[in-house]
Amino acid sequence: MASRSCANFLGLVSGDLLDIPPTPRVLPRVMTVPGIISDLDGQSSDEETNASVARERKIIVSNMLPLHAHRDAENSKWHFTLDEDSILLQLKDGLSPDTEVLYVGSLKVDIDIGEQEEVAQKLLEEFNCVPTFFPLDLQQKFYYGFCKQYLWPLFHYMLPMCPDHGDRFDRSLWQAYVSANKKFADKVMEVINPEDDYVWVHDYHLMVLPTFLRKRFYRVKLGFFLHSPFPSSEIYRSLPVREEILRGLLNCDLIGFHTFDYARHFLSCCSRMLGIDYESKRGHLGLDYFGRTVFVKILPVGIHMGRIKSVLNEPCTSAKVKEIQEHFHGKSLIIGVDDMDIFKGISLKLLAMEHLLQQKPEFQGKLVLVQIINPARSSGKDVQEAKRETYSIAKRINELYGSPNYEPVILIDRPVARFEKSAYYAVSECCLVNAVRDGMNLVPYKYIVCRQGSRLLDDAMGIEEGNPHTSTLVVSEFIGCSPSLSGAIRVNPWDIDAVAEALNSALTMPHTEKQLRHEKHYRYVSSHDVAYWSCSFMQDLKRACKDHYNNRCCGFGLGLGFRVVSLSPSFRKMRIERIASAYKTTSRRVIFLDYDGTLVSQTSINKYPSAEVISFLNALCSDPKNTVFIVSGRGRNSLEEWLAPCEFLGIAAEHGYFLRWTKNSSWDTSSIASDFEWKEIVEPIMRSYTEATDGSSMEIKETALVWHHQDADPDFGSWQAIEMMNHLENVLVNEPAVVKRGHHIVEVKPQGVSKGLVVEKVLSMIMNGGQSPDFLLCVGDDRSDEDMFQSLPKPPPLSSPSEPMGPEIFACTVGQKPSSAKYYLEDTAEVLKLLRGLAGSSSPKPRYAPQARVSFESSV
Repeated sequence: MASRSCANFLGLVSGDLLDIPPTPRVLPRVMTVPGIISDLDGQSSDEETNASVARERKIIVSNMLPLHAHRDAENSKWHFTLDEDSILLQLKDGLSPDTEVLYVGSLKVDIDIGEQEEVAQKLLEEFNCVPTFFPLDLQQKFYYGFCKQYLWPLFHYMLPMCPDHGDRFDRSLWQAYVSANKKFADKVMEVINPEDDYVWVHDYHLMVLPTFLRKRFYRVKLGFFLHSPFPSSEIYRSLPVREEILRGLLNCDLIGFHTFDYARHFLSCCSRMLGIDYESKRGHLGLDYFGRTVFVKILPVGIHMGRIKSVLNEPCTSAKVKEIQEHFHGKSLIIGVDDMDIFKGISLKLLAMEHLLQQKPEFQGKLVLVQIINPARSSGKDVQEAKRETYSIAKRINELYGSPNYEPVILIDRPVARFEKSAYYAVSECCLVNAVRDGMNLVPYKYIVCRQGSRLLDDAMGIEEGNPHTSTLVVSEFIGCSPSLSGAIRVNPWDIDAVAEALNSALTMPHTEKQLRHEKHYRYVSSHDVAYWSCSFMQDLKRACKDHYNNRCCGFGLGLGFRVVSLSPSFRKMRIERIASAYKTTSRRVIFLDYDGTLVSQTSINKYPSAEVISFLNALCSDPKNTVFIVSGRGRNSLEEWLAPCEFLGIAAEHGYFLRWTKNSSWDTSSIASDFEWKEIVEPIMRSYTEATDGSSMEIKETALVWHHQDADPDFGSWQAIEMMNHLENVLVNEPAVVKRGHHIVEVKPQGVSKGLVVEKVLSMIMNGGQSPDFLLCVGDDRSDEDMFQSLPKPPPLSSPSEPMGPEIFACTVGQKPSSAKYYLEDTAEVLKLLRGLAGSSSPKPRYAPQARVSFESSV
């Protein structure tokens, strides 16, 4: 069945990739979303439907379903079994027993088109799995092309510097990636109840899928977990489609990472490439993305304790333990279990073993490294080269230090049963994980649990009941589990000498120390298992989605640039028609306008107002019904020069410390602050930060000092701004000055001076003159403009028709962001459009009488 959202895909990919045969599909469910599933096939009763809807449901989306598949040789029928080792299957242990879990993904085998409908029906009924079928060409380009040849190496810090070292970016492979993600999204759309279901997407194969789901369902409850590393911004920025992938992830409600390093790299990329900064909200990291808070969770995945313990209690495991002990009698074992790929550092591990035997001859004949090599997940010349190097080094070590009855390196390069791996873990004194880059790596966790053993295993190993267990770990600092294992010896895998020394330390460590480290690790691993991980993630996802229906949502953006804007019910876009109507019917209007970011773009180097802006301001000021003020943090000399053509325009400079009503009137000065000796303290501090921060600058005003860092490195500039604020707040604690953080600025200004005070003074003077404003407009974009919004009169409560109406009040921020304003405009272009509309509705007349002047002194 084709999803209706397929039509939205036409602008994203083109060519043959769109010629994907529709997947035959009959779902024996009743969908609650009109238009997604319409054929009920007559098999579901009302009772079944109600029961299904009542149950909480989680939809787990991944590239591969947690299934094994094989075709029966006799009847050619497909048979499927659950993959008990799949983390996707194991995560169910962290969910409520009443939760229905539905899996969406592809199969590891190719199913003929004629069999797809039957297989899909079978998988849904027997395993609650919804398969996504791909044409072979699309599967090759999507998985083996873009995912394995481009994304996976890049996320592991391997740049395609030359054709012999990684594959260059191929636009057709990217289109296949998008196309495959769209197919997965369509399958989710077929089965989702968007108001109730939670969707959890897994890993780098599906990073743009959230965009398609968010485009179809604005309030979909959507989480994503990345099981691989996320590279630093210096690596990630080389990706030609970097913004599309970032925006795809930001269309989730919660994004999970194994370590803080991975999360920090992601947040840095969002800051540098999208200009989105993060903040900590009550201990949770969050990014404000068009009014939606996208939370970031840091929690490493765990192992399934019950699964491993059940293997340890199997008789075959005990038998294998005895066999290994007899074979390696009198020798100490180091265990390594790795996939055969270039990032697992197997060859570096062997070189460290060689160096240890060379430097510590006492280990010769007594120490064995057993390296179990899992089958490679991908093929290529890199894997073949890594394999040749591994065998070459192992052969050299065995020839140099081996004997007829002793091989220091044992390579087990074949499929190894779970019980056999567990047996090797259990008898090994040390586990060495030497990957140069790995997302998580659960080998150390499994080793710790196997060393803890079981009663049956202890009997097989000759360990008396009550005797303490021990384990030692040497782990690379570049793997995801390293931060969690505080008792492990962490190493730089590239430093062969250091790894060899770490192995020596682990093997010669006192027994008590081994015991204490083992107990510490076991407590962590047993309490932070896969059930804890999934339960914690789902709890945070529910918390991230709890306000979905409290706000209004609207979508905008084309293709993969689509995003949803979440707005407070009382926060809406200003309709020019609405304000123009109120403008025409009122007779005493007051207009307050910010300058930078409101009339002139923040990114513009030229800060002079355009001729269009001057024209609109003059038209508004020429109407005797209007009082118009520019309220800015800029110095009065700059504003006086830039706005010289506007004769009747009021200006409040330096946040209102200086104020004048017209061009020909003199400047009034606030008496709130007159002591500026603190500037002598602040100026040298700001200069030192300016010298230390490339791209920053300092602005000296009459009453304030401003440090700008918009042209500095985003991260370094923000760090320096925070450090400067703390520094200045400490030294100014007894001075009449305040330190404020703005958009890429840190400003120190007199205490008590604010834009809000300007609004209060101007309105007070006008009302004291016997005229009550019936129209108030205030527009600004910065944090300092929030003071203006908050100082505007509050709308009167609902009253009887006989009571006089209050003024029409329009507080408007520029840009969609949390604000005290009730309205917003997107950018300066929309502000100019608003001013054009108001100017066109004005009635300009000659003005000769000077405006009343406001005196700050008289109202203090």
